[in-house]
Amino acid sequence: MAKDKPSISIIVPCYNEEGNLRGTIEAINGALASAKRFSGHEILIYNDRSTDSTGALADAIAKKDRNVKVIHNAKNMGFGFNYTDGVRRATKDYVMMVPGDNEIPLEAIMRVMARAGDADVIIPYTANPEVRPFSRRVISRAFVALINTMFGLDIIYYNGTCLVKSRLLKKVPLKTWGFAYMAAILVRLLKSGASYAEVGVDIAQRSSGKTKAFAFKNVVSVVKAILTLFWDVRVKERAIYAGKPSRAEATKAR
Repeated sequence: MAKDKPSISIIVPCYNEEGNLRGTIEAINGALASAKRFSGHEILIYNDRSTDSTGALADAIAKKDRNVKVIHNAKNMGFGFNYTDGVRRATKDYVMMVPGDNEIPLEAIMRVMARAGDADVIIPYTANPEVRPFSRRVISRAFVALINTMFGLDIIYYNGTCLVKSRLLKKVPLKTWGFAYMAAILVRLLKSGASYAEVGVDIAQRSSGKTKAFAFKNVVSVVKAILTLFWDVRVKERAIYAGKPSRAEATKAR
């Protein structure tokens, strides 16, 4: 019965995504309809002080869909802030983030949503990395290897559209707003003993614009976030994060 199904909050961060936002929302709604796993949902679109028509487009979408709420940031706050503020505002049982760049197709979103209930955290990884530039793939692999080594984990990917139980996520200290925000969250959750499952998804090439992940200020924020995370998890609060991650199901396929 529908009343027995959980609900979901979906956070959609956007910065200059006028050519991608509508497709993103269509993919989310299509995935929700196909997955049939949730009793209700809300979509929180963050217009991160875009200089194009992203904000106006978001407002137009919200006028036609009562499940959509738009938050206009007074200044550009960054990807991580939009997510952490979305977590604070979220009112549903699960939280998921889908970037407004339309890189995550309907099928991929649906595959993550379909795993709701299998574990505390559903962690997607890119099953078709060849669609991304070689340089980005190299940096991504190096980042994953670094985090796994530093924290004794064995996760395939840290920056995907994770599906997380709200009651657990809201307890996590959200200390970074940079691009390492999801890695920091996953490390804290898994080292606290949360269960997880990994699922491979295919992503699409960006249809408009380019990634902002490798801007200098974002790289600096990632380095600072990792160092802070290491100090907290491995030194300062070591007793809190002494738990063993629990893989709900052997879904990894390297």
